[in-house]
Amino acid sequence: MAGTEKSLGMNVDNGTLNPHQESLRNGTQEEDYSSSYLHADVPSEQALRRLKTAGSISISPEQFEKLFLAPQNKVKGELRGTLANPTPLALLGLLLSLSPLSFDLMGLRGAGGTGAASIGAYFFMGGLLMILGSIGEFLLGNTFPFVVFGSFGGFWLTFAATLDPNFGATSDYTPDPTKPYLGGSTPSFYASFAYFLLFMGLLCMIYLVAALRTNVVFVVIFATLVIAFCLLAGTYWQLAQANNAQGSQLLVVAGAFMFIACIAGWYIFAAQMLACVDFPLSLPVGDLSTLIKGASDKKAAKANHSA
Repeated sequence: MAGTEKSLGMNVDNGTLNPHQESLRNGTQEEDYSSSYLHADVPSEQALRRLKTAGSISISPEQFEKLFLAPQNKVKGELRGTLANPTPLALLGLLLSLSPLSFDLMGLRGAGGTGAASIGAYFFMGGLLMILGSIGEFLLGNTFPFVVFGSFGGFWLTFAATLDPNFGATSDYTPDPTKPYLGGSTPSFYASFAYFLLFMGLLCMIYLVAALRTNVVFVVIFATLVIAFCLLAGTYWQLAQANNAQGSQLLVVAGAFMFIACIAGWYIFAAQMLACVDFPLSLPVGDLSTLIKGASDKKAAKANHSA
């Protein structure tokens, strides 16, 4: 009984409440984190971890990877607890550009062409939002998403500028100087632009290998984009050789793989939005950051084992 009274903050001798307990009962004192977490039976490291969770941000490696699409890393400063998470913004820019493009390439419900109808989205959604997201990741010290979003933001700006006649990307290929837009249908232009798409596929291959340390959904996105960009390069090479039938078939398949990437992208975007508002429903993304150990983790484990 005495132990119970002590745990309730009562004076054992006279059964009265101490001043701290009296103030809590009357609602005149706010909750004290030190009294809530720093008990004698709680180890100091565990108590410190609880205080960090209550006073700032202290999230698990899996939760960090879901929010920032990168393995948890150590950076100086408190920007991650001060600034908003830029990752969903960059993902949104990607999805609102890639999704309509995939339907254009597949030719669904009368859509067609190379996506020129969505050129505004490529500039101001894919280009602008992904560049802004990349800058945000740079400020937070997240190198991998910083490079990924920045490079894809540049891709959308490049793609939009190529489709826009005002940038003159096709003027050097036109057979009629008075009609510069005709250059976009010449074999030389097709063959040249295919190399840009091919090396975008190579870039996504590198991202795919790096994504093996992030999550399953990110791996699916990059794996499908590798195939899609290679198919697009093949499309343009086929068109350069006047193999229009084969080129059209490759174009549809490329659009299908982009559509798969979009499905995975919308899923991880939904998972991030639910996580950022602390929604009770959590969508799993298949965290790989703890499954595939990093080089520094292996080095530290080896050092501890030898010690």
